[in-house]
Formats: sequence, structure tokens, C-alpha cells
Amino acid sequence: MGRVSPTVLVAGVDAAGRPAHPALAQALAGAGLVVGAARHLAAVPVPPGCATVVLGPLAPALHRLTAAVAAGTPAVVLASGDPGFFGIVRRLREAGLPVRVLPAVSSVAAAFARAGLPWDGAAVVTAHGRDPRPALNACRALPAVAVLTAPAAGAAELGAGLAGWDRRLIVAEHLGTPDERVTWTTPAEAAATTWADPHVVLSLAPETVPPRTTPLSTVDGPPEAGMRADDQPAAAPAGGWALPESAYAHRESMITKAEVRALAVARLRPRLGRLVWDVGAGSGSVGIECALLGAAVLAVERDPDTPIRANAARHGVDVRVVTGAAPAALAGLPDPDAVFVGGGGVDVLAAVADRRPPRVVVTLAALDRVAPAVHLLRAAGYAVDGCQLAAARLADLPGGSLRLAATNPVVLLTAEHP
Repeated sequence: MGRVSPTVLVAGVDAAGRPAHPALAQALAGAGLVVGAARHLAAVPVPPGCATVVLGPLAPALHRLTAAVAAGTPAVVLASGDPGFFGIVRRLREAGLPVRVLPAVSSVAAAFARAGLPWDGAAVVTAHGRDPRPALNACRALPAVAVLTAPAAGAAELGAGLAGWDRRLIVAEHLGTPDERVTWTTPAEAAATTWADPHVVLSLAPETVPPRTTPLSTVDGPPEAGMRADDQPAAAPAGGWALPESAYAHRESMITKAEVRALAVARLRPRLGRLVWDVGAGSGSVGIECALLGAAVLAVERDPDTPIRANAARHGVDVRVVTGAAPAALAGLPDPDAVFVGGGGVDVLAAVADRRPPRVVVTLAALDRVAPAVHLLRAAGYAVDGCQLAAARLADLPGGSLRLAATNPVVLLTAEHP
């Protein structure tokens, strides 16, 4: 019978330096190797003479842990909060190491607890060690988001990126320590403030947190929460997409038809973490369906009486509306991941292409606009594909017969960077 390799014990340590579980003391007493950040190593009783690795770059620690497992040496890894939640457990498993986990309370759970809010309907994202834009776009798209931050990707940067979105922020600094501070603030105030690391940011839409009359720096009781009651904050919409035109208020049939909208949304590839522009939005149907699939959406429309906001509210999504004529209205908007151009001329398309989004989708009813649009996008470095969509819908005839009623054909162009 072969020798059983020891399991690496991964133990969570909360922000105050408290170990998660009584079993950790016994594991430490018999450990031959302990790995962790300097503050974690200082917070637990590492036996005299026990080898330690201070975490910085992860590769040396993984090498030492792999060698310890091969040699049968008991090893302990110390990590913040719940190590299986955006933590080191994933990397240990990817390295093929057997692990046992003793979690502590995660910083996200602690932040919501301090705020007195439930969080089963919140999305949790991270800006730590990666491009922070997906985390920012999640805050733009969803009513309740927790962000694990990093230096230069924290509350100040998130606040600056949320300019124009109606949000309240809760910034939780040094949770569990004597220096703990939980601050209710606005995006503009957060952008102008220097925050201590580490901190967690909760981004909340107005319906999630009603207006407060107490000072922003004081947490004096739980507000009433209006976030979702399930744990699928960016799941596919229960009611589907490519909805009938009757699902939207619109004027004189000025709306992207469902058959065209289905392909346009598919080509835009909306998902949580991405920002979509809907330019010449009209009723906002394309942008709203992108928002239903988790994307943050900016709708640009020159008509100040557009029903976009009412349509978005009807479908339970948050779409930021910019009133003004493109291309001028596009200046200063945050860079998109995809753009739908449903109205405007070549100058609008040129302004969109100048921003270099990875994907552009254009719908055109006039054939004389197709070639100039294709040439412009190709000159801007895009690979362009296109098709004509012509649908014929069932319609009733007297006596119970049926006929096909044709809708106006539309050319749909898809442009992507090679």
C-alpha cells in the first residue's frame, strides 16, 4: 500500500489577524512549512525552527509546497478571509496540490454585515491583479456589487468611473481592526478621497439603499434593501430577449425589430463586465436587452423625450441615457467594449471607429449607406461581415386563413478587430 501524500492545510485569517479555526493551532504545531503574508505569519504561533515562506511572487511558494508534499512534510498556508473566495485555493489546486480549507469570514461578508445589508442578490467581482474595467462595468450594470480592490484600483478609481451613474458607495477600510472605518459616500466624493488599503467597496443603486439623512461617515443602522432576492445577478433574463416590439414604448414603429435585434445582440456579445454603447438608441430596445444579459449600457439619443428610461424601468435594468446628437454627444464617454449604431450618418460611424471598440454592429435600411459604412470600417482596421435580414411574419386573413406579412429588410454589419 503506497504512502498517502499529506494535504496542505489552507487557513483563513480575518482582518484582525484572528485564525479561523481551533484546528489551526494543532496543524501549526506539527507543521514543517508555513506559507503566508508577513502580517499573517506574525499573527499565528509558528513553531520555532519551522521553515516559512513570505508570500510575494507565488511561484516560489508553489515550488516549496510541492516539494513539501512530495517529501511528506506537513504544510500550512495562511490567507485572508475565505481562501476559496477569489483566493489562493484556486492556484493551489491548479498546481495539483491537495488541500484542506479552514475559512474565516470573507471581507465581502464582513462589509455587508457592517452595512447591515443582505447580499444574496449581490454580484462579487475583483479588481485585484487584473484589468479593473470589468469590475467597474459590473458596478455600472447591476444594483448591488461588491468589489475586492487593489492599490490604484480602489474606491477612488471606481468613484471616478461611476460619474454619470446614480450610485451610492460603501467603503470598508481595515475591516476587523482598531482602524476599521465604514464610510457611506457618493462616487464623486469617493473619487476625491484617499482611501487606506486594504478596503472593500460596495456599489449600490438608489433602489437598494434609500436616501440617508445621517452623516455619510456614520453607520447607524441597516437601510432597507431592494436588491434581488436570488443569487443570479447576471443570469440570462427569465423572460428571454429579442422581445416583441410591444414590450417597448416606441414612436411610429421606430424600433429595431425583434428578428434584427436578436442577431444584433448576439453580435454585440453583452455580458457582465462589458460596456455597450447604443447610439441612436430610439426606444432603447437593443441596449436594454444587452443590459438584461448583464452588460453596462450607455444609450445615446438626441430626442429628450425618448422613452428609454421608462422602457428600462419596465424591464428592471439600469441604462444610463445621454441626451444629445452624435457624434458630439460621444465625447468624454467611457470607452466601450461594443457599440450598436442604429442611427446617424457616416460621421457618427467614424467617431465610433475612432474610439476603437473591439466590436461595432450597424443596422442600415438604406442600401446607399452600406458601401460607405463598410469602406470606413475597413479603413479603420476592422474585419467587416454583413447580411440582409428580411422577415415575414404570420398575419391573419378573414375566414381563418393565414398570410405572410413582410417587414422591411435591414442590412446588419458586424465589424471586429482581427
